[in-house]
Amino acid sequence: MQSALSIAGSDPTGGAGLQADLQVFQSLGVHGAAVPTALTIQDGLRIGQVLPVFPTALLEMLRTTLDAVRPAAIKIGMLGTDDAVRNTTLALARLEDVPVVIDPVLAASDGSPLLERRAHPALRNLAFGRALLTPNWPEAEALIGDALPRRRDGEAAAHQLLEDLELGAILLKGGHLEGNPDDFLVWRAGGPGQGEIHCEWLPGERLPGAPVHGTGCALSAAITAGLALGKDLFEAVVEARRFVHEAIEKAHTLPNGARILSLP
Repeated sequence: MQSALSIAGSDPTGGAGLQADLQVFQSLGVHGAAVPTALTIQDGLRIGQVLPVFPTALLEMLRTTLDAVRPAAIKIGMLGTDDAVRNTTLALARLEDVPVVIDPVLAASDGSPLLERRAHPALRNLAFGRALLTPNWPEAEALIGDALPRRRDGEAAAHQLLEDLELGAILLKGGHLEGNPDDFLVWRAGGPGQGEIHCEWLPGERLPGAPVHGTGCALSAAITAGLALGKDLFEAVVEARRFVHEAIEKAHTLPNGARILSLP
């Protein structure tokens, strides 16, 4: 069985973060390993507190887990602090052939910050040369800087991030825009920094009902599982979007009113 590693924050409700990633990995037939970057006090509707893992403990957990599991693909979610970003970069420095999917979690749905602003340059450095970056629109704006908010041009944003960070691909998620949540995928045929650039709009459907917690986490985790199983990037993205769409259709509601994905 292939393994995938999630590096992300803990969500005690199980609707997002490490817990959701592990559920997705299991659903898709991949052994899931996980290294927490932070504990959170939350209820699926709002975040009360973020408690970062001590930086040296994070680094040692990453090194030990990577040696033990040797994952076929890695997903990075919430990192929280500048120290966490830098230590994650350090731990992954010797992994050249393992695809890394980065979901650049900057803030929660309720607006709570989940990454220090001073860590944005370090996050760009961590993303440099990786397989895939999956920002939503506000995250893309933050990672590019001041140019994008004036343009409001998704294709230009994705192309700029692809070029600046020499990525293999960018999946710009459209869930924060009005109308249907169409995503834009731009990728290089030869992998990070190499080959002809291709792009395609992937149509989405906005389903009725209140927002569902953890969809971004599940999407990036499902793509990671696909890559761990040897699928090419485009196939992994398309199948992951279908997987999450079906999980949203079957979403259930916790007693406190939070809606979370129902995974097979």
